[in-house]
Amino acid sequence: MFRGLFRTGTFAKIPHKPASRTPLQSSFLPRSVVTVAGLIGASVFGVYLYDSRSAIHEYVFCPLMRRLTDAEEGHKWGIFLLKHGLAPRLLDEKYKNTDSLTVDVFGTKLKTPIGMAAGLDKDGDAMDALFDMGFSYVEVGSITPEPQDGNPKPRFFRLPYDDAVINRYGFNSSGHFLVLAKLKQRFEKFLNRHYGELPSSNSFRDGKLLAINLGKNKYGDEVQDYVNGIRRMHSYADVLVVNVSSPNTPGLRDLQHESKLTSLLSTIVEERNKCGKNILGKLPPVLVKVAPDLEEVGLASVATSAKTAKVDGIIVSNTTIQRPSTLKTKNPALVSQQGGLSGKPLKPLSLKALRTLYKYTKDSNLVLVGCGGISSGKDVLEFGKAGATFVQLYTSFAYKGPGLPAKIRDELSQELAKESKTWMEIVGTEA
Repeated sequence: MFRGLFRTGTFAKIPHKPASRTPLQSSFLPRSVVTVAGLIGASVFGVYLYDSRSAIHEYVFCPLMRRLTDAEEGHKWGIFLLKHGLAPRLLDEKYKNTDSLTVDVFGTKLKTPIGMAAGLDKDGDAMDALFDMGFSYVEVGSITPEPQDGNPKPRFFRLPYDDAVINRYGFNSSGHFLVLAKLKQRFEKFLNRHYGELPSSNSFRDGKLLAINLGKNKYGDEVQDYVNGIRRMHSYADVLVVNVSSPNTPGLRDLQHESKLTSLLSTIVEERNKCGKNILGKLPPVLVKVAPDLEEVGLASVATSAKTAKVDGIIVSNTTIQRPSTLKTKNPALVSQQGGLSGKPLKPLSLKALRTLYKYTKDSNLVLVGCGGISSGKDVLEFGKAGATFVQLYTSFAYKGPGLPAKIRDELSQELAKESKTWMEIVGTEA
């Protein structure tokens, strides 16, 4: 039958109806060109998202995170993203000329004077991501000898009108041994990737340093807890920091009194010397972190203790228990929360404490590190002129997002260019 149809030409007489075409197929662009263009567009957008400087992080993702989470949940999500490689990075760091920003400190030439303070990466989960965002110094901790949960929740509160937070975490920590295991595993992975070649620092990057911040357990021994920290953590630290200034551990700030502090720091330095060099063959310097709430006589005694004990530097400062009258947040349920205030309102207090300490330490080899309320290149310049060899930030990073280190770097470069000076030339010039 079918053979007959073909033979008589029946099918041949059926008019041919062309297949329908989509508007895209009817255009002049072949499907392959459209596909390639789509892939290129997706790639460009991917690179845009991957670049920490992209505005979408500060103006879309960070506000969205704050809207959808409370302060502690937001902190946890941020660490999760950093830990699992889902955070952007600074793509131009290798090519940007930062010669005017370099800092000679502790035998290393830091690429910039911009560091991350302790408190963000408490358990050593995010250090590499933070270095990749442009920080030249990252401080992990505070880490306590034994694991502890810290204070009851809620314990972390945002003051968004002030770009500030209040926290009373209370040294929540996974403890020395878990963090030590992470550091050891991280070091072994580096050696495997680089065929046994040792890095220049525990940051695994040139011009950068990894610091370990040590705290004490709530009911721990006020000396032995720190000694244990030095003993256990020194191998994988470029810098060791003694935190005696958190307002959220009972009695901790009492350790800032001159006699106690001198004894504690002397014991710690002795233990550091006894432990000797770290895994890279370098002796890690010891810093002490102090509060901004000390009066001048208290700061002068801190300087005396630091000199007597022969520590290498002082971080100025931790959070404050004060509630400045300049706070824009008027909600008493927030402002009256117990804990340490950090962010923009802290800047006048920490800057004042830094200037005071510099007055009592400028004749020594002590390195001062500025910390508290820093959110711009102009802020960094102020702290540098007040005597800070380098600075740290934290709360502003939580508000502004991953592009902040690069933004501050570029603003600081512009400020220094206006004065025709390098960073090291301005340190301490107006203290």
